[in-house]
Amino acid sequence: MGWVDFQDKVVVVTGASGGIGRAMLAAFSALEARVVALDYRAGDAEAAAHAVGGYGFGCDVSDAVSVAAAAAQVARLGGADVLVNNAGILRPGPLEDLALADWQAMLRVNLDGCFLTAQSFGKQMIAKGAGALVHIASISASQPQPFSGAYSPGKAGVAMLSRALAYEWGPKGLRSNVVSPGLVLTPMSEPFYANHEVKAARERRVPVGRIGSAEDMANAAVFLASARAGYINGQEIVVDGGLSQTLMGSVPRPGYTE
Repeated sequence: MGWVDFQDKVVVVTGASGGIGRAMLAAFSALEARVVALDYRAGDAEAAAHAVGGYGFGCDVSDAVSVAAAAAQVARLGGADVLVNNAGILRPGPLEDLALADWQAMLRVNLDGCFLTAQSFGKQMIAKGAGALVHIASISASQPQPFSGAYSPGKAGVAMLSRALAYEWGPKGLRSNVVSPGLVLTPMSEPFYANHEVKAARERRVPVGRIGSAEDMANAAVFLASARAGYINGQEIVVDGGLSQTLMGSVPRPGYTE
C-alpha cells in the first residue's frame, strides 16, 4: 500500500503526454489509482495511458464542449476523485510586440482550461462529497518571467483560482491546492539544457544544486492529493530547490561577490 493509498481512485491528469504529465500518471498508477490521461491529441493521450495501464481520451481543455465530452467518459468510470490540472502552453515574446491572439491563446489554455476542467470534474467530486484538485502553476506566478507573454499572468490566475475553489468547495468535501515548479528538466525544456554551460549556470543558481525532475513535481502532487494532506486546502507548494528564495543573494553588497 505504501505511504499513501489511491486504490481504485480515479485520477484525471490533463496535459498527460508531456514530461510532467507522464510522471504524474506513473506516480499515481504505482499507487494503484485508475489513471485517466487527457491530452489535446487523442493518440498522445492513449499512448501515455497505455504506458501505465490507464485510460486515454482526447481533450482540448480550452473548449467547454471538449471538456464536457471527456468528463462524460470519466463519469462512465465512476467519476473523478482527483484532478491534476497540468495542461499548459507557452507562446513567448516581448509584451510590446506580443500579438493579442498569442496572449489570448495562452490564457485560454493555461487559465480558462484550468477553470473548465476544475468545474466539470469538480462537479463529479461534489456529487461524491469528496475529492482533491491539484493545479500545476509555476514560480512564475509570483516571480514575473520576462519575454513570456501571458505565462506569468496566467499562472498567477491559476494560483488564485485554486484558492477560490478551496474556499467555495471546502465545505463540500473538496480540497484545492497548487504545485509551483521551478526549473524542471522535461522533453520540452531539454533544448535549454543541451548547452552544458547554461545547465551548469542554472544548477549553480539552485541552492540544492540540481535542476528539478518531473518526478519531483509528481511527488508533491501525490502528497497534496492524498489523505496525508487532508487538512491542507488553498495552499501552494513551491518545488524549486530553493531557487525562489535567492533574490537577495543577487543584490550587491560590500565584501560579497557572486
